[in-house]
Amino acid sequence: MKSLADFNFKNKKVIVRCDFNVSIKDGKVFDDFRIKEVIPTINHLTENEAKVILISHFGQPKEKDIKYSLKPIGLKLEKLLDRNVKFLDDCKGGKIEKEIEKMKAGQIVLLENLRFYPGEKENDLKFAKALAKLGDIYISEAFSVCHRNHASIATLPKLIPSGIGFLFGREITALTKVKQNPAKPLVVIIGGIKISSKIKVIEKFLSKADHLLLGGKIANIILRVKGICLGKPWPEEDIIKIIEKLKLTDTKIHLPVDVVVSPNESGEVYIRETGPGSVRKEEGIFDIGPETIETFKKIIEEGKTIIWSGALGLAENEKFRQGTKSIAEAIARNHNAFKVAGGGDTTKLLKQFGLSEGFSYISTGGGAMLNYLIGEKMPGIEALK
Repeated sequence: MKSLADFNFKNKKVIVRCDFNVSIKDGKVFDDFRIKEVIPTINHLTENEAKVILISHFGQPKEKDIKYSLKPIGLKLEKLLDRNVKFLDDCKGGKIEKEIEKMKAGQIVLLENLRFYPGEKENDLKFAKALAKLGDIYISEAFSVCHRNHASIATLPKLIPSGIGFLFGREITALTKVKQNPAKPLVVIIGGIKISSKIKVIEKFLSKADHLLLGGKIANIILRVKGICLGKPWPEEDIIKIIEKLKLTDTKIHLPVDVVVSPNESGEVYIRETGPGSVRKEEGIFDIGPETIETFKKIIEEGKTIIWSGALGLAENEKFRQGTKSIAEAIARNHNAFKVAGGGDTTKLLKQFGLSEGFSYISTGGGAMLNYLIGEKMPGIEALK
């Protein structure tokens, strides 16, 4: 893949694919980690007299919806860069092309949410070509979504000269160290809610990791499919097939031995600790229990390489945060290990806990990080080669 050093950016229109899918609360950016990570690349481009065109997705809009606008991100960018960032309310078409043609060297524009158009997620060639008309060079700073087969990730880089920015380069360097020669024992901790992507990763990690610690919705689904606890929803057929192949007798797999449950995610009616086999049908599992925390902590203490992605419970509710926080603290305390964490929710929680400094590297990607570490071919990397 080409890097920033391989291009002459003077007076060139440079499309920078970012991942500004960040937390927004009351119309303001709540977690700016992913935004800050791209600033060195933006500064490099403006210093080299490029015309910088920033593009990104945000959320899962079904159509154009002001709730999913990137405008608040543009305002945050202006503060962080201490310079003007012009926000344009679309990402393609004649009006946008005219605005970009007026740009001068060193100026920055931010385009509206790519996912306002179905062509982005459908990897539509026509949509990718409409984006390509806007720029002369494409730079990817979206490692965190390079496992997605989307138009701006997998097709746009093939249409104009392309390369990677500083952030993308750092991600590859740090994660390659873990991928190629991890110190053993290798402990992989997987939680979160994105079941379809993470279940496939679990299967692949079984051949690489010494210990797989599972929590969050992914663990709950496995426990249901294996008939250990009650509950819904039931996963899709392809996920069931993968789970059925997992052997719970495998000494590498560590599922919760006790859980924190409640009739609803607010925890207002009651909260209790119980074994997975004693969960009532009206209850949901919202955290790992104290016995599981202690078991996981002992394994983490022995780890020499630790990879973590995804909360181990409903950590946005303080009543169900103890499991995730305890595991984060245990990882941070292990000073002998190379420790990598990744994913939007994970990095946000580490910041809230004040534990970011306790990790060797924090990736902007969760699913992308895990997919890269197991050696999966990723559309957003293949397209840049």
